[in-house]
Amino acid sequence: MADDTSAEALPTLPTFTDGYVGDPSVRDEWDTRYSERQQLWSGQPNGALVAEVADLSPGRALDVGCGEGADAIWLARSGWDVTALEVSGVALARAAAHARDAGADVRWVHAGLAEAALPPGSFDLVSAQYPALLRTPDAAAERALLDAVAPGGVLLLVHHAGMDEHRPEREDDAFDPADYVWPSMVAALLGDDWRIEVDEERPRVVPEGGAGAHHTDDVVLRARRLR
Repeated sequence: MADDTSAEALPTLPTFTDGYVGDPSVRDEWDTRYSERQQLWSGQPNGALVAEVADLSPGRALDVGCGEGADAIWLARSGWDVTALEVSGVALARAAAHARDAGADVRWVHAGLAEAALPPGSFDLVSAQYPALLRTPDAAAERALLDAVAPGGVLLLVHHAGMDEHRPEREDDAFDPADYVWPSMVAALLGDDWRIEVDEERPRVVPEGGAGAHHTDDVVLRARRLR
């Protein structure tokens, strides 16, 4: 687990001094992926996040699947009190180092989203940019996203358009979209306590470098919790 640099900002948030909380196989898979390259992502904040957060007043933010930390650092430097969640310890170590270099104060949590037991209604912004959230019969990941948002707060979920309809092109292609959570699944759970502000497909603003640059369009879901 990477260092916890702002625990006082969220005194009710659990800390995981005994290490990772979540499925070890998921952690190991992502640790392996990050270990294969010195830098997996571009190091720049995601364009959809920058665009959608521009009109929001900074408060408490949760970055789900923070990777190497670019979004979390950008949010922190924009005045947000940031908690960043990630399953890969390799990625978190890089993120924490980047934050120190940038002078950004971020609280890093080494856990899966569903297992993190985040305090309900604690965040004014919950951002999940292209998350690899595994689908379960009880919709645990989807409900964890919604439960984390404070009344008046915003959920921002961005994913690659068309990935939910992916069909394997090779026999060794292990990616099955049925295994993962997509924005449409989260939107389907929004009731009268929510107002959808954005639900659309749009051209992706692609940072230079990093993985995923071949995806040209995003699906953007932005919803506000009313109560």
